[in-house]
Amino acid sequence: MAAAASTGTGSTPVGLLVLMVAALVVGWFVNAVRPPPPTPCRTPGGPPVTAPRVRVRDGRYLAYAESGVSRDRARFKVVYSHGFSGGRMDSPRASQELLEQLGVYMVAFDRAGYGESDPDPRRSLKSAALDIQDLADALGLGPKFYLICSSLGCHAGWASVKYIPHRLAGLAMMAPVINYRWSGLPRGLARQLYRMQPVGDQWSLRVAYYAPWLLHWWMNQTWLPTSTVIDGSAPFPNALDEKNRVMALSNGMFQKKARLATQQGLQESFYRDMAVMFGRWPEFEPTDLKEPPFPVHLFQGDEDGVVPVQLQRHICRRVGWVHYHELSGVGHFLSAVPGLGDKIVSRLLPATASA
Repeated sequence: MAAAASTGTGSTPVGLLVLMVAALVVGWFVNAVRPPPPTPCRTPGGPPVTAPRVRVRDGRYLAYAESGVSRDRARFKVVYSHGFSGGRMDSPRASQELLEQLGVYMVAFDRAGYGESDPDPRRSLKSAALDIQDLADALGLGPKFYLICSSLGCHAGWASVKYIPHRLAGLAMMAPVINYRWSGLPRGLARQLYRMQPVGDQWSLRVAYYAPWLLHWWMNQTWLPTSTVIDGSAPFPNALDEKNRVMALSNGMFQKKARLATQQGLQESFYRDMAVMFGRWPEFEPTDLKEPPFPVHLFQGDEDGVVPVQLQRHICRRVGWVHYHELSGVGHFLSAVPGLGDKIVSRLLPATASA
């Protein structure tokens, strides 16, 4: 008995040691997965506000930039929703000549958490549509307006069909990004195309879907591959896309755009974008939507290295009411294709084509 009693004297019991190690590991993990607090504009350490902004329903502010003709003399008013890593200075790149000829006022805005628009910790598909509606109301765009969306920003287009169909006069989507786990997609084909993506992108999409709260840690760890889209290393099969990628990296434009887009925090811009687009769509999917009371146009390149054209074709066949425009020899970045911006705007506003 004495020997047994002396065994635990002067040494740490194994169970207590295990608990201490576990507590240290849990503490490290909690700190590692917790994203840093955002740095909103006009707060200590936050960026300044240089753009005009409007206030939306919950007190947040959205920054915007205008182009085309002035609001007071516009025949048509168009809102533009930018893609991943974009901002309010993006557009379909329609010519000023065409915008003047047709009388088009266009407003692009920094989506929530991007650029100089306030972060939205409750960002969702519905909030993306309501932000567009609030922006239009704050600027006095009238009971109906047109919407153009690009790439990942097209989740706001699908959401607008669902939540604010009474406000749109027309919608154009440019290479809308696809969630590989939408139930309306053919499982075998979606799985096959998903596995053709770089390994780091596959894992990043898995994390966004199954554990979005882990994105900050996952995207910042260095011992496993992460998103090639975020770091700019993904090669593109389309020659124009690849040329623009290499040029943007070499002249620093890729890094500059990313810094401006994420200046209030990567969590509030890139990672919330990933969680909304590639996470669960509990309320609807594009193939669930009913035909809206306005035309919907979808433009897709057949050499898109980001969005598989096979899945886009399937969605448009299933939906039926989408006017699908497949572009031969074109990649993902449609705004970079010379003259395509004019064609998109003209197709969105068909009544103006002969004006």
